[in-house]
Amino acid sequence: MGIDRVGALRREREDVLAFCRLLEDDEWKAPSGCAGWSVQDVVAHMTATVHGVFTPWLVKLMRSKDVEGNNDVDVEVRRGRTPAELLAEYETWSGRLPALMQVGQLPGLGSVPFPLAELGRYPMALMASAFIFDHHTHLRHDLAPALGRSSPPTDEGRMAAGLEWLLALLAQGCREALSFMDRPVLLTLEGLGGGTWGVVPKVGGKIRVEPGPAVGAVAHITGLAEEVPVWATKRQPWRDHDLKLEGDEAYATRFLDAVKIV
Repeated sequence: MGIDRVGALRREREDVLAFCRLLEDDEWKAPSGCAGWSVQDVVAHMTATVHGVFTPWLVKLMRSKDVEGNNDVDVEVRRGRTPAELLAEYETWSGRLPALMQVGQLPGLGSVPFPLAELGRYPMALMASAFIFDHHTHLRHDLAPALGRSSPPTDEGRMAAGLEWLLALLAQGCREALSFMDRPVLLTLEGLGGGTWGVVPKVGGKIRVEPGPAVGAVAHITGLAEEVPVWATKRQPWRDHDLKLEGDEAYATRFLDAVKIV
């Protein structure tokens, strides 16, 4: 049975809204775990994305060559808005998002390639997983810890969707950084949504991420599924996490040093 991406997106939206509704005025202004952004800036970023897909903003994103630069512009545009205004905008447009993402799950349409700035082209169906990963990561690793608040619990569906997007980005968004690869690496993520995947170099410098063991893998990296968004996005060094490296440890280390998910 496949991942219920739209159901997972709805649950993640509810967690974001529940968390933000409890924030005090000073917490909105506090620094987040996302370098250079306040808590309000992070919410502004999430608001910009859920609103933007219903506007010409989406075309701009598709054609962009600097997705992080675009994110900074989106946040700057909303800096003059109050937390209440931001939250109302987020609630309105994130409420419409699941229906749009459901269309992207339809047979045939779900496999149509969608260009996403400089990050590559991805099946339309995975756009729901992209939103889940973005919200899940910001809420649990940029907002809650920065404020000393407990992160809301996650579940199998949301973790599976988030990892689906992370691994898709690994294959395309990290292609240049991983161009040194000449042998496969196995990646095992334990816990909710986890599994084992082979990261396999292909002809022409391409990278494939394939479920299950990879023939010829020379290194095996094992870690916790819930921690991978933190070190894979370079929010924290991977060495600060309990990763187990087996086989060619030097090759595994080079791989981990190169991975940076945007």
